[in-house]
Amino acid sequence: MKIGAYLRSAFLVILLGILVDQRPAMAQAAGQEVLFTDVRVFDGSSDKLSAPTNVLVRGNLIVEIAPSTRPSSPATMVIDGRGRTLMPGLIDNHVHLMFNSLSPAQMNAPDMGLEKIMQLSAAQSRAMLLRGFTSVRDVGGPTFELKRLIDSGKVMGPRVWLSGPMISQTSGHADLRGPHEPSRRFSGKMSKAEELWASVIADGRPEVLTAVRENLRLGASQIKIAAGGGTSSDYDPLDVTQYTLDEMKAAVEAADDWNTYVTVHAYHPKSVRRAIEAGVKVIEHGNLLDEATLKLMAQKGIWLSGQMLADSTEAMDPKRREKRKPVLEGQRQVWPMAKRLGVKLAWGTDFLFEPDLNAQQNAYILRLKPYFKSAELLRLVTSNNAELLAMSGPRTPYEGRLGVVEQGALADLILVNGDPLTNIDLIGDPERNFSIIMKDGVIVKGAPQ
Repeated sequence: MKIGAYLRSAFLVILLGILVDQRPAMAQAAGQEVLFTDVRVFDGSSDKLSAPTNVLVRGNLIVEIAPSTRPSSPATMVIDGRGRTLMPGLIDNHVHLMFNSLSPAQMNAPDMGLEKIMQLSAAQSRAMLLRGFTSVRDVGGPTFELKRLIDSGKVMGPRVWLSGPMISQTSGHADLRGPHEPSRRFSGKMSKAEELWASVIADGRPEVLTAVRENLRLGASQIKIAAGGGTSSDYDPLDVTQYTLDEMKAAVEAADDWNTYVTVHAYHPKSVRRAIEAGVKVIEHGNLLDEATLKLMAQKGIWLSGQMLADSTEAMDPKRREKRKPVLEGQRQVWPMAKRLGVKLAWGTDFLFEPDLNAQQNAYILRLKPYFKSAELLRLVTSNNAELLAMSGPRTPYEGRLGVVEQGALADLILVNGDPLTNIDLIGDPERNFSIIMKDGVIVKGAPQ
């Protein structure tokens, strides 16, 4: 059975069970106009909130922002903001929707099939949206069908810019084979991870071209490849560099032909410099970068999509925890240095095989408080991250502007109980402090008060 058909059939098995729990509880009628009155707007770019104003949403767009704005009909839903803050929906630029709901033990369990993975992931996508994350960039996993269900309204979740399975060389960061699974080149048999389309092992220019084009054929917005060692992989030490320059160029050329870009998993200068030479436009992580390489990134306009990871978790394997130490030490150096040097910055969580962390997604934004003022931090997780999403060009799956509260922008909005510019900690507790969450003009949490 072809991979796409297999994924669709697996989703159909669990779809009826998901739909009952996925429908948002709200009073908004289909297509109903919504007017937010007496709100102070954080527009995604300013250092201060607006004066009290009204914001009118019609369909999936913000159509008017002015104190004099009034309902256009008696059917308009009016939400009294009572001086609260209306801001753009949050954006997480580094997620793995298909793998953030599984522990390593669950992933390797004999009874863990694609159907169960899909069910857990659908539940997590709903929870992510209800935390205020209205858009995410998925940078590794078989997320195509989950995205289709979200976009069709059958499953609740954020907008998704997906990469498809990460592309890796043999022994690379996304070589997810078990210790007794030989290469398909020698055995003629695909590994379990490749059968599930969790990752793709591609060696040499022809295989890399095929892997990139296959992901693009299935609907990828951008391409993710592994350019260096990682902490959650078994075969590659952190210091190794992955993919030759020619292989990387093959990925970039294939993506560029589709008018989109390549992002790479990489930590250290050698892998990042090779990626830049190949034409890569975004670096994920970069925790071990030196000042010279960050200066090069700033000069060439290369994005750094970074995280601020926790020191350790109880669920983490001891070997992985030890391997992660230099990455954790490096991130405290790289964030302030990259900011000082003017590198284009984006933010994401990168929760992988640690499902207990998902509820802390908002709190992880606050881990950057030592390096960013409140307005800078809000811009990072709204308009800055939206700017990176827009780099997918015509492969961007949603027309319209995100990350801002402006006339004509897409209506992804959060009504916050308070002023996050004076108390940034408000965004760390969405259950208590996000009274209304709207995605694409539809209220998914909250009701008029």
